[in-house]
Amino acid sequence: MASLPVYRWRLAPDGYATRRQLRARGLRPGGQEVAAQLERPRRRRGPLVAHLYRVDLAKPVRPMTPAKRAALAKANLARRMCPACARDVGYVIRPSVGTCESCDTARTA
Repeated sequence: MASLPVYRWRLAPDGYATRRQLRARGLRPGGQEVAAQLERPRRRRGPLVAHLYRVDLAKPVRPMTPAKRAALAKANLARRMCPACARDVGYVIRPSVGTCESCDTARTA
């Protein structure tokens, strides 16, 4: 296996992008292998590494189907439901707390 080209942070040539950069353009890697690496040096640890993909080989993001949209809505609703009072609190409940703010304050008071 040939080694990947490595570029310093912010110095990658045009035509390469990270997954997030591809997604911002409405693209996905589409099964292609990592084409290069980006390294950002750090003082006390190893460098941060980002994988780069070729933009010309990227494919468009698949559109959201109605079934996927419904499944995502159901999952988000489950994250907003308080297990103690069984109501939709309108925000995502923190897993570290496990209940809504009103149930948490009633429990600690």
